[in-house]
Amino acid sequence: MTPNRLLPTTLMSLLLLAGCAATAPPAAQHAVAAPDNAAQGVAMLERVSWGVNEGSVRQLQKEGWNAYLQAQLHPGKARLPPAVQAQIDAMTISQVPLDQLVMSVEQKRKESAGVMDDMAKQQAQKEYQQELNRLAREAATRSLLLDVYSPNQLQQQLSWFWLNHFSVHQGKHNLRAMVGDYEANAIAPHALGKFRDLLGATVHHPAMLRYLDNEANAVKRINENYARELMELHTLGVNGGYSQTDVQELARILTGVGVNLGPDTPKVKPALQSQYVRQGMFEFNPNRHDYGDKQFLGQTVKGRGLAELDEALDRLSRSPATAHFISGKLAQYFVGDNPPESLVARMEATFRHSDGMIADVLQTMFASPEFRQSLGKKFKDPMHYVVSAVRLSYDDKPILNAGPMLSWLARMGQPLYGRQTPDGYPLTDASWASPGQMTTRFDIARTIGSGSAGLFKTDGPQPQEKVAFPQLASALYYQSLQPTLSPATRQALEQAASSQEWNTFLLSSPEMMHR
Repeated sequence: MTPNRLLPTTLMSLLLLAGCAATAPPAAQHAVAAPDNAAQGVAMLERVSWGVNEGSVRQLQKEGWNAYLQAQLHPGKARLPPAVQAQIDAMTISQVPLDQLVMSVEQKRKESAGVMDDMAKQQAQKEYQQELNRLAREAATRSLLLDVYSPNQLQQQLSWFWLNHFSVHQGKHNLRAMVGDYEANAIAPHALGKFRDLLGATVHHPAMLRYLDNEANAVKRINENYARELMELHTLGVNGGYSQTDVQELARILTGVGVNLGPDTPKVKPALQSQYVRQGMFEFNPNRHDYGDKQFLGQTVKGRGLAELDEALDRLSRSPATAHFISGKLAQYFVGDNPPESLVARMEATFRHSDGMIADVLQTMFASPEFRQSLGKKFKDPMHYVVSAVRLSYDDKPILNAGPMLSWLARMGQPLYGRQTPDGYPLTDASWASPGQMTTRFDIARTIGSGSAGLFKTDGPQPQEKVAFPQLASALYYQSLQPTLSPATRQALEQAASSQEWNTFLLSSPEMMHR
């Protein structure tokens, strides 16, 4: 190695050490109302958002920390760059209501099943799958565009967090046609609101009901899949104090709650006609419901139809076990793998006092000394790395193709809507800080840093590509980022032989791996 130049392999070794280093739990200190200095302000911004860029730093400097945070906790309608909004508006999932979209796709499936000629049948089935893939890609593209460009950064982070918490896998049935609506209408609007409203929105969405098989749950044919995950993964937690009997009783409460993918209404017994409910594709069919009384979490639930579900959800969302479980998971996501129990206890108290207002729970966490102590130590999962790299590189310059980002997430094992099991992707540092992961991130940094990522290359038979070399050595870097870098990273940047290499070193630096 030449003495005046730090080679990429040397930076790679620094990167590997940074990724695999353990983080000690933060110590307690007195809370402070605002950042102690500019560097801490940038670190706080990095944690609250998907990653700093020039626009967000300017916004923070203009508004001040408290005003910025309150706007993030209680966001209004997001204003996107016009070119980004135009991309989203042009999508099928933005134009066609979910029930119409799914019925159209289902019609294609039925038509393909009815084709007699083998070759024609194969082609029809291929077209059906291609349409599902196209809709899922639209959903993932829209999600990433909002993550990169929405000014409501905390809401976008929380939308991903809850999408992961209430996880569904797009590969099952026709969920690829549903995931976009699930994220946009069940998750995002409730991401910072009452947990009970969020929980109810997921329970009533066809993506969740199909994914966890509740459409097969009927009296005398009980399916416990959703009831179990509703308590273990979504509310009380694995040690939440429920029994197998509670699972069985909740499954009975959930009988008849399902999905209707077609235009027709089932024939309901005349005595139960008034109990039938259809909202979009959500359906409560009283013919399939167990009307017997249930003993759920130590109390009787009178058999009376869909109202039983509301009673059960009220009880689950207001359980102390749920307050503890959700608070702990939020703290793990924002603070560290093993958040201090004292912090979780304060968040839990806020959860219970506010009746599950998520923004209030986060306010308690952001104001804590434990949160300040953890800044810069939380390792980025693939989503945070990819989105933060694009935000830093291009600020509000609209990308034309999210395909490379989708590819990078798949390479690193965290594709949107791609977790096959209902537990969601792991939130711990150790799950992502492997040598193989670091090597992939270096490749991504080099691709973005050289301007050859393909983010500005349109799809289609005659693709066009705009020049998009990232200008990372900007005022943002010299004024806000450079003071936060270690001497080793600064030395690497000083010895880079080209702008491309300088970009690569910054995007693959140990500091870029943490938030």
